[in-house]
This record gives sequence, C-alpha cells and structure tokens, in this order.
Amino acid sequence: MVEGWRNGFREATNSKPLFVTIYATVIIGVLVSSFYVFSAIYSPTNGSTSWLSSPPLSTAGRIHQLPQENATFQTPVGPPPQRALPPPPPEEDQGNSLSKIWVSPPKDKKMPPLETFKLTKELFGERVKDNVIIVTFGNYAFMDFILTWVKHLTDLDISNLLVGAMDTKLLEALYWKGVPVFDMGSHMSTVDVGWGSPTFHKMGREKVILIDSVLPFGYELLMCDTDMVWLKNPLPYLARYPDADVLTSSDQVVPTVVDDSLDIWQQVGAAYNIGIFHWRPTESAKKLAKEWKEMLLADDKVWDQNGFNEIVRKQLGPSVDGDSGLFYAYDGNLKVGILPASIFCSGHTYFVQAMYQQLRLEPYALHTTFQYAGTEGKRHRLREGMVFFDPPEYYDAPGGFISFKPSIPKSLLLDGKHTIESHFILVNHQMKQIRSALAIATLLNRTLVMPPIWCRLDRLWFGHPGTLEGSMTRQPFICPLDHVFEVNIMLKELPEDEFGPGIGIREYSFLDNPSLPKQVKESWLDVQLCQEGKEGCEATNITSPSGFLKFPKRSNEDTFKAIFSSFNDVKVIKFSSVEDAFTGFSDKGREERFRRRVKRYVGIWCCEENKTPGHIYYDMYWDEKPGWKPVPPQTPEEDHPPV
Repeated sequence: MVEGWRNGFREATNSKPLFVTIYATVIIGVLVSSFYVFSAIYSPTNGSTSWLSSPPLSTAGRIHQLPQENATFQTPVGPPPQRALPPPPPEEDQGNSLSKIWVSPPKDKKMPPLETFKLTKELFGERVKDNVIIVTFGNYAFMDFILTWVKHLTDLDISNLLVGAMDTKLLEALYWKGVPVFDMGSHMSTVDVGWGSPTFHKMGREKVILIDSVLPFGYELLMCDTDMVWLKNPLPYLARYPDADVLTSSDQVVPTVVDDSLDIWQQVGAAYNIGIFHWRPTESAKKLAKEWKEMLLADDKVWDQNGFNEIVRKQLGPSVDGDSGLFYAYDGNLKVGILPASIFCSGHTYFVQAMYQQLRLEPYALHTTFQYAGTEGKRHRLREGMVFFDPPEYYDAPGGFISFKPSIPKSLLLDGKHTIESHFILVNHQMKQIRSALAIATLLNRTLVMPPIWCRLDRLWFGHPGTLEGSMTRQPFICPLDHVFEVNIMLKELPEDEFGPGIGIREYSFLDNPSLPKQVKESWLDVQLCQEGKEGCEATNITSPSGFLKFPKRSNEDTFKAIFSSFNDVKVIKFSSVEDAFTGFSDKGREERFRRRVKRYVGIWCCEENKTPGHIYYDMYWDEKPGWKPVPPQTPEEDHPPV
C-alpha cells in the first residue's frame, strides 16, 4: 500500500501543480484517518493503561470516601487479553458500555419487581467485560463488607462486578446505592450467622450452586468471599494463565516462591481456600462444579471448602508444562494453578508475616482468614490495615478520642529468647497500660484509640513452637488486636448496670487514616505526665507556650474530671504515657463494674506444644496475683477465663 502511494506521488510530481495538491490532500487525509482508527483501538483512554497499572504500594487499597449519591465515574474499557477460550457470540453484550456504579436511581423511582433481579444469563451479560464477571455474595449483616469490596474494585476502575443478595433487605439497599445486584433466592436471615453454624454451611452450598449455574453462561467467573478486599487489579494477572481451568488461593503460610509466579503446587501442603478463586467455563471446570454441588447437596454437614479440596485432590499432577506452574488435578484433565500466598494474601501472610513487604511485592488481595473474634475481628483487621470503608461519623465520634504512647523497655522486646514467659511478660506490660487507658477513656467519656500491640509469639489453633516453621514471621512483631483481646466482646453491648458504660475503641492506625476529617486532625491536645511536686507540675488547665499540657501522675478521678472538662471541645487528647496516671475510681461500685467489664476483654494465647489443653488465658489483672505464671489450665475446673 505504501509503495502504491509512492508511485502515485512520483506521477503527480511529473504532472501539473493542481494534481500535486490533490494527491497531497488525499494522502494526508488517509494518514489522519488511519491515525484515528488505530487510536480508537489502542488508545490508553480505552483502558490499556489501567489494565497494566496499579495504585502505588503506599496507598493501594486505602479507603477514602464512598462516592456520594448520583456521582458519576468514567469506566475504562480494556483490550481483551489472549485466552484459550473461544470468543463469545457477537450479539452478546460484553459490557463495553457498563452502567456506572454508585449512581443511585432517581428518588421518585419505584423499586423494580424482584423478578427483575433473577439470576439469568442476560443479567450477568449486562455486567460482563472481556468475558469476565467478578462476583461476591452475602446477606444484610455483611452490608459494610460488601460496600468495601465494591469500593475497592471501583477505585481500581473495575466495573464488571455483581453482588448476590441472599435476602431482600440487602438487595434493596444495594439497588438504592447504585450497586449491581442480583437475587440468589436464598431467603436467608439478615443477621450474622456465625462461622460453622448450619446457616453458614448453607451459605457455602449457595456459593457452589451459583458457580454451577453461572459457568454454562460461558463467562469467566472470579468468585470472592465478602471478607476480602482487592488492593490491585487482578485481571491482568489471571490473564497470564489462559490455559488454567481454575486458579485458587490457599491457606499456605510458608512461601514456595519469592516472586509473583504461581505457588509451586508440589510444595503447597495447606488447604486450597475458596474465598478467592477464578473459574473458566471449560468442560472440566463445569464437571468439577457439578460434582462439588452434588456432594454438598447430598450431605449438609460437609463444609464447602473441605468438599472442594477432597474432590480436586483426587488426583494431583503431573505439571501441565515446565514453566506455567499449572498442574493437572481432579479427573486428570482439570488444569489448576495456586495463586501465590504472598500477594493473594491470607490474614496470616498479610497481618502477621507481612510477607509481601519482606519480598518487596505488591499485594493483589487480602482475605481475613487466620483471625479470631468472628466478624468483628475481621472488620477490625481490615480497619487496622486502613482498607475498610466506614461512614464519616466513625472518624468523628461524640466525645472525641483519647490515645497514648506505649512505654516498652527495649529489654522486653529484644532481650533473651522468644519463649512463652518472655511473650507474656511483654504483653502483660502493655496490657496494664491499656487497662489504665480504658479507665481514663470511660472517665472522660472518650473513645480509646488502641495502641499497636507487640508480641513475641504467634497465635494459632494448635500447639506450635512460637511461630510456624518455615514462615517469614519476624519476632517480635505487631500482632493484630484479636491475638490478645476479644474484639467481639469489646464491641458488644453489655448490661450497663452490671458492667458499667461501654467503652468505644478504634484501631491503632486510626489517627493515620486518610479518611480522618480535617476537624479531627486539627483539634489536638498533647498531655505530658509529670511528677507532682516538681517545678511546673501541677493540676491546671493552662497549656504551655508550645501547646502541651503538663498533668501530674497518680491523679484521682476528681482531678481528671476537673482539668479535662475544659477540653471537651478538643477532638483528640494524646497522653505521652499512661503509666501511673490514674489512681482509680472514687466510686467503688463503678470500679467493680469497670473491672467486671475489662476482665472479659482479654482472650487466650494458643498453644503450648504437647499439652492438652495447651492454651493459656490472658489476665487483665495479672499484677494483682502474686506468683502469677503463664501456664495452661491444670484441671477442667481451671479451664475458664479469669472473670
């Protein structure tokens, strides 16, 4: 074609000037038209840059503000990656003009009939892009988790998503928030069902039924639990393995690779975790889904994840090839890959090991496994990681906040061996300070920002030598709050006449969260404890020229109330220390109710090897028991929290 243009131009130059002008105009027009055609196909504005890029590690996944109603977003459309699957029929809607998320329906619009949200190929097709759909599901109790899940994806410019509603309350709530939703027809309760309960197992069966129903549609399905978040666009990663029928996460805690390649399947001894897995609509995958569904429907006592592992592991190997990391499983035809646990993180590889940081990798996903204290513990973990969406009022609580700087001697952190004894000495030292801070918080009617807690030993469900052998757990490490405290009890409403007023808490990263509003960031009082009797140390509400307040140690309830009542409008009061700050409540009844409350706040450490039982109870008032030692219960009668 180019040679033809050249010959034509030579002929024109040998002709009259008029023809030179005509030829030049035609050639320029063709070139300009070609430029626009190629731009339309390959332009970065159509999503090629968003397809290949991710947020910087320092801010990836952080939640800022949920879009306001009727806000609008531009949704990039990425080029379809190469896959082994045949292209979908041309008449199928492939989501090149997906409706925007977070755009609420008009206020005067009526709720469409429930039939509108029925699971159909057409409904899924409206949200598909590049033949991929990303799905989670849940009931109304997990509304905030679901909004967090959606928010992370839309922040990554991903809109080919759908949420399965297991009750109509959730369906209606998501519809009015502009979140794509479909009805799973489960008719479930709207409350938290609890891990391991019969209803929990029912939710698992619903997931398998959903997978079995969607795969015949011909779409690739990225299936997610609601207690996980996306920190980086996973679709380019999944597209690197077009021959895989199933790509699954795992509970692996020992790294098998140090880069972003698939985990080495021969070295993965842990369970495959079905909280994050990607299905392609191949015949092998459909066969697996059908058999898995039939297994669970035949026995309602089988846990969905156990069933998946049992079926897939009927055959393991050989490798599909020498490079991809894929292997044959199940019936010998299913091609499976195990997503690397370092970047498709569990609650252990992310919060305990920080494996991705140590390997200098960027995490794609975080799933809140390996945690304690139920749903409240999961929520608090995500808040500690600053990846959970909370409404604005969470960041500006009535009464304001109180925080303090923990005082930890270097010897407690680093000296000597990491043993049960040294672990408890370290944690108990911090626990005593937290106890004082909780008392001051309830005295001043403020919410306590919990400090980071340092641990020497990991917590698990079974006996271990302190950390998991082969893991990358560093000692000591900042452990999640649920390793030591019963977060669910701390957040539970207890009868005030028996336990005194509730004490609000926030995660240790709270004051660093970008969502903290300006009016909180700029309303701050630093308090430095001083020794009464020394010059300048007296109970007064007058701050120093540099803006901090000196406050005497060992002050009583009346002194605290008298001084800090002058600062009720200050949002954050930060103590330089709380050691020996408070002598106790003047009302003995209130003191007893407070003690009754906080005794229930602490949990267990688990577990000493070769001991039954091997768990050891933390004791909020360990220092009041001479000779207290961290040992497991010696008799069944001793096996209870120290309340």
